[in-house]
Amino acid sequence: MSEQEQHEAPKLQRRDTDLVAEQAGLPLSIAEPTLVTYRSIGIGMFGVVMRFAGMPLEKIALFMNSSQVSGSGQLQQAARLTFKDGMLAPYRVVGPASITAWFFQYSVMGLAFQFFDHGLSNLLGVKPVYYGNELMLPRLEDETSATDNIKYGFKTLVSPIFSAAIETKVSNRAEVQRFFGLEKFASIEKSMNARSLSRVAGPAFAPGMMRNFIMCQTTFIITPITYKLYFPQERKSNRSLFWFGLGMNIFVGNVAAITQQSLWGRSLDYLGTHGKIEYKKIISESYKRDGAKAFFTGPKWFSRVLMNAPAQGVLPWFYNEVLPIGEPAVMNVVKQIYEMRFKDIRRNATADTKSPTS
Repeated sequence: MSEQEQHEAPKLQRRDTDLVAEQAGLPLSIAEPTLVTYRSIGIGMFGVVMRFAGMPLEKIALFMNSSQVSGSGQLQQAARLTFKDGMLAPYRVVGPASITAWFFQYSVMGLAFQFFDHGLSNLLGVKPVYYGNELMLPRLEDETSATDNIKYGFKTLVSPIFSAAIETKVSNRAEVQRFFGLEKFASIEKSMNARSLSRVAGPAFAPGMMRNFIMCQTTFIITPITYKLYFPQERKSNRSLFWFGLGMNIFVGNVAAITQQSLWGRSLDYLGTHGKIEYKKIISESYKRDGAKAFFTGPKWFSRVLMNAPAQGVLPWFYNEVLPIGEPAVMNVVKQIYEMRFKDIRRNATADTKSPTS
């Protein structure tokens, strides 16, 4: 870096939201919720398109991580089950609840993470996770205390837990519906006689939340932090971020998440047979029957990657490189609305000061 670049680096490495607010000429109290909303809606639309397009892969993965396939040739078994009613069969299980759930799953995931990340950062007096152009800038040695590091670690652990809980609350019931199919799920749900809160959350909530926690942590924390701090500076680019995020999703996030995906699928199989879920029995019976392969095999991992990587693996690149492209236009619209409103308030205040008092 040149001497001038070194001098300007600290200013450049202020958090992205602060810079966007300054460039737009808006107070942070207006700019921050605007950007959070814009990014969340963008993530939601991205999720709907990618998940619908990948429905055949999702169905294969669901069958692969259930007890309906076993022995050799599991991938072929799962593919036959997926397309036994025709090539369009995977799309027929998608109802309005799934479209809505996909949008809110991704948008709420983004909204919840940003909300908790920014909220806890302000509360604890630490910085939010890196975003956008910050990932491309060189690493600087921040003078942070051990206490600040502990606070930052606590925040990066708690934020995805809260985010995953909210995301799972939004999406799990629709995922179970796609697993069983519309009619069968309606019959199972009716026989469960679950309380209203349980019906909204859907069956097998716990493994679903753990899976989403792992993937949220990978997408919004591990990927941007490791790319920012440890990826060679001279090789940073849009393309390298795309492949780095995909690699982290495939070889880090999904390696851990597949165990919870398998437990989720086996729990639903158990529910379909016994009308209830008992995790202790499900795990012990699965280990007795298949050993560790009940929860992790190469084909299970591969099917999970096929389903998840096109959407979740590309999300860090979309979130950090594509969404920022539209931010100036969004901020310009908000600025015009804000200035018009501000002028009206100032005009009314001036009129009030000039009016005679009775």
